[in-house]
Amino acid sequence: MANVSPTRGDMTTHPDVSEMRARYARMLGGRDVALVDGPVFLLGLYCAVSPWILHYTTSQPALVTHNLVIGVAIALLALGFTQSPERMYGLSWAFCAVGVWMIVAPWIVGESPDAGVVLNNVIIGGLAVVLGLMCTATAARSAPRA
Repeated sequence: MANVSPTRGDMTTHPDVSEMRARYARMLGGRDVALVDGPVFLLGLYCAVSPWILHYTTSQPALVTHNLVIGVAIALLALGFTQSPERMYGLSWAFCAVGVWMIVAPWIVGESPDAGVVLNNVIIGGLAVVLGLMCTATAARSAPRA
């Protein structure tokens, strides 16, 4: 009968130990901004629901749809950053662009927005730019050097 009982062995004798260590280092290498993923996700959720929080659903219907779509996109970016950081942090610059768009959107998408709507979008956009720059800087710092 074959010996199928588990054996206790030292992992250093495994034939693929160097490859496993390298893969583990690559997986953890991009996690420097793990603390940014949560705020990015929360920013996306707030952006999506902000028209209902600030009660401008009837005065700015186009901006309501806009903030909902952009908020969902930001939240999906955050989930992507969390699930596959080594692939997604290349999109950090796009997150900065979304932030700039959020700043100018009240005048482009909205119709004569009031100060509350403008301030809401400027704050969301400013936070998106700052968080995007943090992600971009960390991705550049943790990128493999040639």
